[in-house]
Amino acid sequence: MIELNIVEKKTARRKKPDWLRVKLPIGKEFQKVRALVDEYNLHTICQSGNCPNMGECWGAGTATFMILGNTCTRSCSFCAVKTGRPPEYDEDEPRRVAEAIKLMQVKHAVITSVNRDELKDRGAEIWYQTVVAVKEMSPSTTIETLIPDVKANWTALERMIDGGQEVVSHNMETVERLYRKVRPQGKYWRSLEQIQRIKAAGKRTKTGFMVGLGETDEDVYKIMDDLLEHGCDVVTIGQYLQPTKMHLEVASFVHPDKFAEYKEVGLQKGFDFVESGPLVRSSYHAERHL
Repeated sequence: MIELNIVEKKTARRKKPDWLRVKLPIGKEFQKVRALVDEYNLHTICQSGNCPNMGECWGAGTATFMILGNTCTRSCSFCAVKTGRPPEYDEDEPRRVAEAIKLMQVKHAVITSVNRDELKDRGAEIWYQTVVAVKEMSPSTTIETLIPDVKANWTALERMIDGGQEVVSHNMETVERLYRKVRPQGKYWRSLEQIQRIKAAGKRTKTGFMVGLGETDEDVYKIMDDLLEHGCDVVTIGQYLQPTKMHLEVASFVHPDKFAEYKEVGLQKGFDFVESGPLVRSSYHAERHL
């Protein structure tokens, strides 16, 4: 009898380069933001999405609030937010978000949400009520809403963006060629149409996408052209970082010089503002984009 010794081959995770070092979450302002988030039982994409800038942003007294719970109905292969069937949403959440923003004395608030595909209105009414509540409690606060894909429910979209926010963002996440792999429940051209409709409603439009997933320069320049054709004003470009071993592996770590090149090309093509860098995320330095 021959005994076989089978050794499981483990794939080593790609080592991060020096330019992807992040600040540790410390300081008085960081503790203050965390205390408010805990006290008001709120969710933030900073925590749920494992954002690398949480220490820097919370340390500066800012956070991106995530409404409609922290369980997403989508299963995107890049995202750290848990997926499943969400519980019933909290109708008191708009008030609590608004009170927290008021206490933080936020000048520019960013609000996002998980996808709620099981809801007939995609969560649009909670979106509307949250923006209205923030405006009522903090009239001088400007608002950016980072909204999900409404699956062509354009009536829901109208309600979602009608609360008085100044900027409406909807992330493309990746280039067209990689869409099925990265965002299997999304559709590239549907998201572009959503951005176009937001622009037609008179809002400042914004999107973000990641690199390091296997795209080429030609892919990046194509998505830029498509976005401009559909009325996008601001674009953010950042490095994809693998949240867990269950998610897509990083194809490459893009050098800061390449990010600088993307920014230059994007501005030359006609975007009002391009935020491009390894640690850039869609709500990073959002106040600049207004």
